[in-house]
Amino acid sequence: MANEWLWILFAIINFGLLLGVYKIFGKQGLFVWIGMSTVIANIQVVKTVEIFGLNATLGNIVYGTAFLATDILNEKYGKKDARKAVWMGFTTLIILTVIMQMALQFTPGESDIAQPALETLFGIVPRIALGSMIAYIISQYFDVWLYSRLKQLFPGDGSLWIRNNGSTMISQLLDTSIFCLIAFYGLYPMNVWIEIFVTTYIIKFIVAALDTPFFYAAKKIQHSE
Repeated sequence: MANEWLWILFAIINFGLLLGVYKIFGKQGLFVWIGMSTVIANIQVVKTVEIFGLNATLGNIVYGTAFLATDILNEKYGKKDARKAVWMGFTTLIILTVIMQMALQFTPGESDIAQPALETLFGIVPRIALGSMIAYIISQYFDVWLYSRLKQLFPGDGSLWIRNNGSTMISQLLDTSIFCLIAFYGLYPMNVWIEIFVTTYIIKFIVAALDTPFFYAAKKIQHSE
């Protein structure tokens, strides 16, 4: 199967699983999903693939589901719960980083086969780690604020797509800008830096557009909490 078709299927499965978790576990399922998705995204980000003629990381899809989850929380339960979820995701990211960095410091046994793989997955470059954390907390907080603002300007179910796409696409632009600035600025010639920035955002933009029907489906799911 071509990477493009596999990528689309991968996105559908990711968003579908998020809906399934929400349907079964309700609001608490969204909290868990956001923490889990930040961990998975930081593992998948080390793998790059070529899709639609662009080099991209797999982590962009599952990272995008975290924005969908906060939008669902914001739409159905309010800004307070959405902000709580953002901090839960940020805390999970910090805990993952700290624990895995400590784990890597242990001297592996003679028969160990996992150390090189763990170093590949969790060995961090400080600038990239810092960029990832700062971009996450700022862009997610901004997403919560912008969604609430758009909900005031465009109320009603007919404007769901405006609130969802508007907040996520703009927040993902902010996320990409902060991350690329902190992680890569000055390390590459300007034309290469711009290419990294543009291609990264294009993929995130596509992911944000793909989540729209799933957002409408989540709106119809009823829970008592």
